[in-house]
Amino acid sequence: MASLLLVGAIIFEVAGTISLRMAVVSDKRWYLAVAAGYVLAFWCLTLGLAQGLAIGAAYGIWAASGVALTAILGKILFNEPLTWMMGLGIIAIVTGVLLVEVGA
Repeated sequence: MASLLLVGAIIFEVAGTISLRMAVVSDKRWYLAVAAGYVLAFWCLTLGLAQGLAIGAAYGIWAASGVALTAILGKILFNEPLTWMMGLGIIAIVTGVLLVEVGA
């Protein structure tokens, strides 16, 4: 269950960040989705930590997944750049988080 809460935290955080981009480029009502996304993300993370997730691993996975997914969705939804160097950076982030998780 704790892992599902972490997945929920990641999804809500990415949704909030994508909504932030929408609020900037279009309708200001997207700010409601921004606030809801971030509140729900922290709520899920808090519940996951309460169920025993280690904070170092949970935060690392949450942050790295958020960066990677937001960059990929930015490319798909907003045609933002996603260069090979950025892809290499995403791979480095994921590798680093995996090393932290394995080390835990």
